[in-house]
Amino acid sequence: MDLPIGISTLQRTDRRIGAPLCAILTVFRRIFESTGPRGPRQVRRILFVKFAEQGSTVLAYPAIRRATEMVGSENVYFVVFEDNRFILDAMEVIPEENVITIATHSPFGLALSALRAVLCARKIGIDAVIDMEFLTRFSAMLTFATGAKSRVGFHTFFGDGPYRGDLMTHRLLYNPHLHTSQMFEAMVAALTRDPAVLPTFDFTPSADEPLARFQPSMSEVAEINALLQRENPRIGSAPLILLNPNASDLLPLRRWPPRRYVELARRLLARYPNVFIGFTGAPAEAAPNNQLAYEVGSDHVIPLAGKTTLRQVLVLYTRSEILVTNDSGPAHFASMTPIRVVTLFGPETPALFAARSPNTTALWAGIACSPCVNAYNNRQSVCRNNLCMQAITVEDVFEKVTRIYDSLRKGTPGN
Repeated sequence: MDLPIGISTLQRTDRRIGAPLCAILTVFRRIFESTGPRGPRQVRRILFVKFAEQGSTVLAYPAIRRATEMVGSENVYFVVFEDNRFILDAMEVIPEENVITIATHSPFGLALSALRAVLCARKIGIDAVIDMEFLTRFSAMLTFATGAKSRVGFHTFFGDGPYRGDLMTHRLLYNPHLHTSQMFEAMVAALTRDPAVLPTFDFTPSADEPLARFQPSMSEVAEINALLQRENPRIGSAPLILLNPNASDLLPLRRWPPRRYVELARRLLARYPNVFIGFTGAPAEAAPNNQLAYEVGSDHVIPLAGKTTLRQVLVLYTRSEILVTNDSGPAHFASMTPIRVVTLFGPETPALFAARSPNTTALWAGIACSPCVNAYNNRQSVCRNNLCMQAITVEDVFEKVTRIYDSLRKGTPGN
């Protein structure tokens, strides 16, 4: 059986093979592609390209909404890695049949499904593509290959980022001072401008953007309640706090030391004897995360890692009071539900990547070397010792969680 391609393999391939291919395609573009008439271009069908990082797709919700207002939801499409499409379906912002997936189970499968995605986009008649990847070459090449007349993407004008050729018609500067959701929204707005004047354009991102909302069905809620009852019959309707250790995160630097989740759980149970603690995680994280749950040594702990589908995780959030997690997909998924979220940041900054929900609280130590991961270095770092995450103490998180939980019990807002 083919094994999924690792993120590091994709990054190396993008860097070593993508750069020369982008150079070749740039020469091809300059020879064969006409610049077209000046002024804004008419757009009928818009395709978003965002392969990985499901959390970023949640941040793109305002941008997708803006696109649907421009051309109608039936004319908005999305290209995504196969394993990452679930959140688009949960957001219900575009028709499910408008999501084009790319498999990553093998290099051959990746190449073949990427070709199919390009052919599908050409068959549909896509005339505008928005490349939301941060300066990757693969996304730039796929965007160009669609044949769309309008192509929005980040460009490195003065070597201020990885080289990805000159394949966009609407070239934008990546602005590290704008929140990611605002940057995505600006990319859609760029379609309404004359590409000749870009990257300068008079667009002010929204300060108060709409948020994606997830609404489970009655049967889904009943299913989650049955799961909790099966895993721990004592729970009944007791309050539930979730801990998400991310033991096999794709970016290990984001991890909070796992043993601290054990200590945090013990302290919370000592403070709130009626509360239950659930340890969540993906199937790949099941063994280490559930082991942490057992180490707490309490019959008020429920090991849930690997026991839910991704959609069931969203339903679980609607049943729970608080989620503690590092900066990862679950932090953004949870922002679609009423749960209160405490997100631990280290190698990246909450100023750019925190969920823009009033129910989200970010903890960030802000030490001198943090953040070290950004769009300019393709999310790479020389760091091998995440002091930025270690600087967040159990006391820091415990104090934040108890403040939020106490405010929930009193019915008053509190972060």
